[in-house]
Amino acid sequence: MLNNEEVPDRVFHAVADPTRRAIVERLTRGPASVSELARPLPMSLPAVVQHLQVLEAAGLVRSEKSGRVRTCRLEPAGLRAAEDWLRRQRTAWEGLLDRLGDLLTENPDDPEQNSQGALS
Repeated sequence: MLNNEEVPDRVFHAVADPTRRAIVERLTRGPASVSELARPLPMSLPAVVQHLQVLEAAGLVRSEKSGRVRTCRLEPAGLRAAEDWLRRQRTAWEGLLDRLGDLLTENPDDPEQNSQGALS
């Protein structure tokens, strides 16, 4: 079982690569075979399969094999861990910036107060 930090780490690692982002972007339009995903990419089919394995390990893509065709589809739930992490970061930063704004509003003419205790 993955811990809470490993899940967003895997997602961020997966989408850090432009090829994998292109694959995810393509899959937002619907399922596609590995061959369809590979067609516009400047790499071999085995290289595309390796990228898909990273996306699957991150929980972003799911694939099914029917006969000789492997079809991939986006797994939106895979983005939730990263989205939750980003939401927590945004909330924390908004709180800090709100506190800074409050301090600056309370003491607009006191440069000593504004520079020293703003975020403590």
